[in-house]
Amino acid sequence: MKALVLTNEYPPNIYGGAGVHVEYLTREMSKLIDVEVRCFGDQAVDEKSLKVRGCCVDPKMVEDSEKKLKSLFSALHNCITFNVKPIDADIVHCHTWYTHFGGIMAKKSYGIPLVITTHSLEPLRPWKREQLGHGYDAAVWVEKTALEMADSIIAVSDGMKKDIVDLFNVDADKITVIYNGIDTHEYHPVKSKDALAEYGINPDKPYVLFVGRITRQKGIVHLVNAIKHIDDETQIVLCAGQPDTVEIKNEMEEGIKKIKRDNVIWIQKMVPKKEVIQLYTHASVFCCPSIYEPFGIINLEAMACSTPVVASAVGGIVEIIKDEQTGYLVRFDQHKASPFEPVDPETFSRDLAGKVNKLLSDKRLAEEMGKQGRIRAEKYFSWKAIAAEVVNLYGKLV
Repeated sequence: MKALVLTNEYPPNIYGGAGVHVEYLTREMSKLIDVEVRCFGDQAVDEKSLKVRGCCVDPKMVEDSEKKLKSLFSALHNCITFNVKPIDADIVHCHTWYTHFGGIMAKKSYGIPLVITTHSLEPLRPWKREQLGHGYDAAVWVEKTALEMADSIIAVSDGMKKDIVDLFNVDADKITVIYNGIDTHEYHPVKSKDALAEYGINPDKPYVLFVGRITRQKGIVHLVNAIKHIDDETQIVLCAGQPDTVEIKNEMEEGIKKIKRDNVIWIQKMVPKKEVIQLYTHASVFCCPSIYEPFGIINLEAMACSTPVVASAVGGIVEIIKDEQTGYLVRFDQHKASPFEPVDPETFSRDLAGKVNKLLSDKRLAEEMGKQGRIRAEKYFSWKAIAAEVVNLYGKLV
């Protein structure tokens, strides 16, 4: 059996959880079946059972389009290009809406089953309109069309499955829940601390860590607002790059300027894997203030490095973190003013800080929660097991 995987992100061009998912999933699946990856970029990999080819749109093709529509038109162009070279796979598997049109074309043009893994759902990310303008409406349409004609859908959490059933004309029996995973051999506690010095982090003082893009979804503004409530002696390390829009980047900068302390370290780039593992390992607390998170792989990464987590009780996060065992879940409030904002943002930020401070003040508790987090990551989130589940699903369709 051979699977064709269509993805926006693939190493070295990874900026989010979907890219991490595809990297590890395809690696493990290639030990079981033949896998071909077609992605956005200029990648070229030829291994025994894994072939990767990048497909990058010529910027001149979209240079005359509106700025907010460029990513939409580039994605659609790439999706067509995915299909121009003949497809000899038995199944096509898409990740993120950027590739869904390519999956539709492969299903219709080559007569093969279409599988889609949902990493997020566009109707639940209305802030993307800031980035895409009316292109957001087109993205919603592409996603809806693909999901409703897919032969099978993989949801990365039970919460995601419920959202799919609520939002689309999809039979629940067509949806299989298969979690994201973590490579616990790669993500594990390390002794090295050289990355801390490189980024100006004092290794002798505690720090709270955030890792993620500057986007509404990741809730980083709520964490920035919580800093004033966090113990003054604690360093705040924000690994936050890739702003979705100029507006949210400016909002982030303004929030940082208002903080009256000099121990906030903002790393405005994608930190290399080996370095971020050091940052996870030596952090006193990892904080994930997301307002929408179908899974939240960054929480797994922190847990695998034996670091306790304080996170929003939203989406798939509640299926990863065991409240009061591997960290704390902070209620986003079940009576929200909107699906994506707490009734009182200040109260939410203060609650985040309260749980962070509780772990900072009780080192023994933090160490025990970190230990339990590592055990949970090892026991329930193995990529090997996840790849086997996906290949088993393929077999049923083929």
